[in-house]
Amino acid sequence: MAKSKNRSKATRSRTKAWEGRFREQTDRLVEAFTRSVAIDSRLYAEDIAGSIAHCKTLEKARVLTRAETRAIVQGLDTVKREFDQERFVFTPQDEDIHMAIERRLTELIGPLGGKLHTGRSRNDQVALDIRLYLRTQLDKLSARLIGLQRVLVSKARANRAIMMPGYTHLQRAQPVLFAHHLLAYVEMFERDKGRLHDARGRLNVMPLGSGALAGTNYPVNRRYTADLLGFPAITVNSMDAVSDRDFMIEVASTLSITMMHLSRLSEELIVWASQEFRFVDLPDAFCTGSSMMPQKKNPDIPELVRGKTGRVYGHLVNLLTMLKGLPLSYNRDLQEDKPALFDALDTVASSLEVMTELMRRLHLNREALAQALQGGGLLATELADYLVLRGVPFREAHGITGRIVRAAFDRGLDVTNLSLQELQAFSDRIEQDVFSRLTTAAAIDHKDQVGGTARARVAQRIKELEKVLS
Repeated sequence: MAKSKNRSKATRSRTKAWEGRFREQTDRLVEAFTRSVAIDSRLYAEDIAGSIAHCKTLEKARVLTRAETRAIVQGLDTVKREFDQERFVFTPQDEDIHMAIERRLTELIGPLGGKLHTGRSRNDQVALDIRLYLRTQLDKLSARLIGLQRVLVSKARANRAIMMPGYTHLQRAQPVLFAHHLLAYVEMFERDKGRLHDARGRLNVMPLGSGALAGTNYPVNRRYTADLLGFPAITVNSMDAVSDRDFMIEVASTLSITMMHLSRLSEELIVWASQEFRFVDLPDAFCTGSSMMPQKKNPDIPELVRGKTGRVYGHLVNLLTMLKGLPLSYNRDLQEDKPALFDALDTVASSLEVMTELMRRLHLNREALAQALQGGGLLATELADYLVLRGVPFREAHGITGRIVRAAFDRGLDVTNLSLQELQAFSDRIEQDVFSRLTTAAAIDHKDQVGGTARARVAQRIKELEKVLS
């Protein structure tokens, strides 16, 4: 983004915003250790937007004249263009993005640039910048989630007639539609969008005007500032405003849940793509081979998403641990909030992007899916429910069916391979119509309640989702 001038290790800063209090210059080790501009430079647009709003608020409070305001705003616009065009040059004296922008502004317009920070602290300034940044980033993540949902719904529609085993404990349980299975992830991502929306609502509160911790001595109209920046509300306690990072923890928690959902999908793709399952074929462009074994096709993308999930979890724990012992109000520990937040945002964004494209190109092995529906007692529950409908109490029906399954398995058969006479040996309630229930299609279509896997229900849900996601 921005360039940095080379300086020798012995270079010391000649000016600091706070140097009047100190007799010694900052040690170069301290400067290097405390410098955060490499991390927070991505906040330049938000920092400048907040500074312009603050400048206009100072004019409204008659702290700045109209001419001063115009000059400062024009200077800030110039600084933003330098960033946008990747022409901004950092210097060693730039501790963070706030001081870098103020330093450059002063270079452009002279001492007037020093008036911009009137009535403001970096404490409330950074609290504002992060909130502004997160509003944009959460909107982008929501859009990425919608993109993934659309791909999953499209894939479900294209394969809406395909049936597969549903699993519990990774054991074949009951037949379901492949589309129904995919739509389960659409529902997960819908909840993720809801959490992002909720988190955005709680962080959308304007903290500027809180000063370092106690407020400001200048008659600034904070609601005016909030209106300029599109905030519907302002913070009501200055100490909380500068030290609050709850909203970052909430975002990190939401990101962790989203990654958990992506990881579950990744795990299924890894299993399904194995030679033991062969349910799907991952696109070659999203896999890698082995440096030693020529036959290998490794599901690297799902594996990396699964691995990066722990990384995002770590950022959540990082934030919680950092904050748990901090007294009010601001502490320098909070400088460490941004690396965790930014990396979590970047990781989730890239994971959503790559998984969306992988799922778009995913190929189903219909033969393997059909083969997996054969045997294994997948229709045993249908037989038990048939007995219930014939007046047998469920627990008794469950026991009868269990004995039938065991007897069939002992002979290397499935329940559906037994004759009517063989079935009737276990219960006289079984009649010829039992065989109309013991088919995969019947088993699926009888699950016709809301949320069930019946073909009509899944088709209806696909239409609903297509309408919502459009």
